[in-house]
Amino acid sequence: MVDIGDEAPDFTLPLAGGEAYNDIEPFTLSEAIPDGPTVLAFYPAAFTSGCTEEMCSFRDSMGLFDDLDAQVYGVSVDLPFSQNIWIRQEELNFPLLSDWDHEVIYDYDVVLEDMYGMLEVAERSVFVVDTDGVVTYKWVKEGDNPDFDELVGEVADAVAEVAEA
Repeated sequence: MVDIGDEAPDFTLPLAGGEAYNDIEPFTLSEAIPDGPTVLAFYPAAFTSGCTEEMCSFRDSMGLFDDLDAQVYGVSVDLPFSQNIWIRQEELNFPLLSDWDHEVIYDYDVVLEDMYGMLEVAERSVFVVDTDGVVTYKWVKEGDNPDFDELVGEVADAVAEVAEA
């Protein structure tokens, strides 16, 4: 299980940029982390109400993360083509990563095995990774969905601590 103080497991996934249906390029975490604190926001499934509310809370707070030179990435098992449609539909202002083969959700130990009793997806969770590749913040959903604006504020505070260090 990945925890605070651990080195974040590296990965390469398709990145959906949202400019077009096929706006897809490879993304490798270890190549991105030197550019500033990195937020990995795992969510179960695009186009669902809770996930839309969560990702839109990040969208609406991107100014906080931009001011801290932080990068935010949503991560799900959705295919990047559908992620691109969702980015455009919800006007998300950050990219999404497609863990379509479910390897990263296992590496981070955030597997929700029974969404709707039949799907294996990412468990709603957030990790902040510093520029050395170390996890400095971890949140995993327990029970009902939180107030997403409060959660995003807490994540921004965690990023600010990393940025000040």
